[in-house]
Amino acid sequence: MILIGMFDSAFVRRVAISMNLYGMAFEHRNWSVGPDFDRIRQYNPLGRVPTLVLPDGEALIESSAILDYLDERAGPERALLPPTGKDRRTALRLMSIAVGAAEKGVLQIYETVFRPAEKRHQPWVDRCSSQMHAALAELERAVGSRAGEWLVGNRMTQADITATCVYTLLAGGPGIDRGAFSYPKLAALVARCEALPEFSSVRAPFFSPGAKT
Repeated sequence: MILIGMFDSAFVRRVAISMNLYGMAFEHRNWSVGPDFDRIRQYNPLGRVPTLVLPDGEALIESSAILDYLDERAGPERALLPPTGKDRRTALRLMSIAVGAAEKGVLQIYETVFRPAEKRHQPWVDRCSSQMHAALAELERAVGSRAGEWLVGNRMTQADITATCVYTLLAGGPGIDRGAFSYPKLAALVARCEALPEFSSVRAPFFSPGAKT
């Protein structure tokens, strides 16, 4: 299998980490949606990442669809998303909150890093920042409400992976208004995950173990 996309994307990373945890080998093509846009479009008409190319040439797009395929291939006993019931609903809710935080962080990056200064709209950046922080605060509350190590159940799930990838992006990525970035319980979960080889082998380029938490 071929995984297309750079590890500075939380969405590419969560696919790569999941494949590592499953022991599924993949070839990584470190392509950017900027200079490599046309190459990516050979496999994904939107030119977006992640894209996963299967051995038969079929290309899967969007990380949620890719993760669903990986869970199916791994089987219900090993799947990183609980199959049914409250645990599944909880995991999906937390993943949605984390993904929302990532999207608001990416919008800030586009607005502050790529848009010319004279065309930036600060109220929009402020709104995205407040939504991002609200999502991170909810993840912090979720970690704090758990007696165990993980966000859902008694083992790592996709909720932990997604929350970790998103937090690492938001804590270290360029152009993000971090403000009062203090989420110690979430940061502790992230540090535990990022220390695992399945995570560290696909490290985001801006990751720093000493990032402000």
